[in-house]
Amino acid sequence: MTSHSATAATRSPIRTAALVYAVVFLLVGVAGFIPGVTTNYDTMQFAGHESDALLLGLFQVSILHNIVHLLYGAAGLALARTVNGARLFLVVGGATYLVLWLYGLVIGHDTAANFVPLNDADNWLHLFLAVTMIALGLLLVRRPARA
Repeated sequence: MTSHSATAATRSPIRTAALVYAVVFLLVGVAGFIPGVTTNYDTMQFAGHESDALLLGLFQVSILHNIVHLLYGAAGLALARTVNGARLFLVVGGATYLVLWLYGLVIGHDTAANFVPLNDADNWLHLFLAVTMIALGLLLVRRPARA
């Protein structure tokens, strides 16, 4: 039987990266529901740009936004169990955040199309997530040793 510390020591870098992102998404999802951590908590809507709730006073959130973070984190935990799953989580997740960044740039923040909701801070965070997740998903793949 393998000990937990031995398993952690042999976990591949890509699985570790996926696990870190998954845990962060879970924490962000929970934090979005905590008054104080989320300012203007009493204005939080289920969805839409009318929600003035701000995670850490910066990132616009709604109930749906928080639930999506929780579900995404849970999916990441499940996918981080294998190298292929971790790669899928990071690359497809990063591509999703790239699309979300582009969407956030194109839509008006005060329109019905802003159902997530998104603000400028969210947009730039989504670009950061897209770039780092895709990069990690592609760069942390184990390469066969050269003879």
